[in-house]
Amino acid sequence: MEQQLKQLEQEALAKIEAALNLKELNEVRVAYLGKKGPITDLLKGMGKLSPEERPKMGALVNKVREHVTEQLEAKVAELEEQAVLEQLEKESIDVTLPGRPVRVGNRHPLTRVVEEIEDLFISMGYEVAEGPEVEKDYYNFEALNLPKGHPARDMQDTFYITEETLLRTHTSPVQARTMLEKKGEPLRIICPGKVFRRDSDDATHSHQFMQIEGLVVGENIRMSDLKGTLDKMAKKMFGSDREIRLRPSFFPFTEPSVEMDISCFKCGGSGCNVCKQTGWIEILGAGMVHPNVLEMGGYDSKKYSGFAFGMGVERIAMLKYGVEDIRHFYTNDNRFISQFQRTEG
Repeated sequence: MEQQLKQLEQEALAKIEAALNLKELNEVRVAYLGKKGPITDLLKGMGKLSPEERPKMGALVNKVREHVTEQLEAKVAELEEQAVLEQLEKESIDVTLPGRPVRVGNRHPLTRVVEEIEDLFISMGYEVAEGPEVEKDYYNFEALNLPKGHPARDMQDTFYITEETLLRTHTSPVQARTMLEKKGEPLRIICPGKVFRRDSDDATHSHQFMQIEGLVVGENIRMSDLKGTLDKMAKKMFGSDREIRLRPSFFPFTEPSVEMDISCFKCGGSGCNVCKQTGWIEILGAGMVHPNVLEMGGYDSKKYSGFAFGMGVERIAMLKYGVEDIRHFYTNDNRFISQFQRTEG
């Protein structure tokens, strides 16, 4: 048995040395040290030996097994190191090659417009108010003088989630919520945020866009206060030589209601392609807060009055920066964003 053991040891060591890869090496391990291998069989046959021979033979078998195992592990380490060196040689990198430039992002033009408007109104004592984008029908419509069945609801093609839950169609629900929170106290807020309407996307329309709305409620708030506020905003956003005009309009939540135009910043009012030869560009809608809206917001409409206005951020940005397609704002294209790197409004 001792002679047989030495022969097995020599065979195993020879095959370990001849192995060219880890697969062949594993086959040697299974063949000689596995449950059905000859060295394991020798251990199983120890019971047939005399009590005097068993200790000597057991020690010898264990010694051979440990030796074979050590050589296997050494060969594994050698082959693994060899594989790493071969991989490094195949995947060598020329460190003298120039690196690939990393495109760095920039503040988005819509972010620039929102921040510029926020800075202006905060300097005038306004607070920035926010609210949920998934809104209740009550705050989106009913609290704004748009009861169920009101024909003006059709002007805002709405994404309904349930009969009473929807994606807000404007940021006016934030105004309704804030009025209730103030519990009859005067307020001055602007409400920036995303809104959603079922619209076909094209160069000037999107199913998702941004709005900034403003609301002032207090005693003796007049239309002249609204006009002065809008005039200051227009000059801040489009230049100090801009003029504004207010045209009568209709909104269910304001009475009277107006549309605001600014004198064309390209032609100065003489007429061009930007203003469609009229000399004026429509910017936003506004008006004095409807008494019904004040009452539903917890205000005494005989004591308090207010004004509200709302504008599309994309429209302001398109006019301010000369962007012709609203879809450019949502492409995440660094080539588009990088154009505004040196533009500070």
